[in-house]
Amino acid sequence: MTAPPDIVMLKRRADFLAAAQGVKAAYGAVSGQARLRADAQDHVRIGFTATRRIGGAVVRNRAKRRLREAARALAPLHVLPGCDYVLLARGGTPTRPWPSLLDDMARTLRRLSADLRGADAGGGPGADARGDSSRPDQVRASP
Repeated sequence: MTAPPDIVMLKRRADFLAAAQGVKAAYGAVSGQARLRADAQDHVRIGFTATRRIGGAVVRNRAKRRLREAARALAPLHVLPGCDYVLLARGGTPTRPWPSLLDDMARTLRRLSADLRGADAGGGPGADARGDSSRPDQVRASP
């Protein structure tokens, strides 16, 4: 059995912006973005953010603390080595019951990792298990 990857805090704005160009997923009170890094390092970098839409500074800080703690518990189980993840607080993050927040975090991380595996295999984000990257909501009828 392999050891979980080392987890490092994402801090630079450029890294947050780069992750925003990757895959995205959201469940419940947690939204996330992730990308495969070009470097050959196996550690995982995770960043946390909450916008002013969530509330004042106290509420945003509480939301980020809750995201950090949930990620500390779940990231070793669900993240891929060599990737950057950014977790964004949504409206319910500060007040969501803890078991529900953990479930939202796990589902978001699993989806991001699955999409990254698909992107690495050439399917790209939005590819389903069959490798079909067409999305029904984007299919246009022929004239």
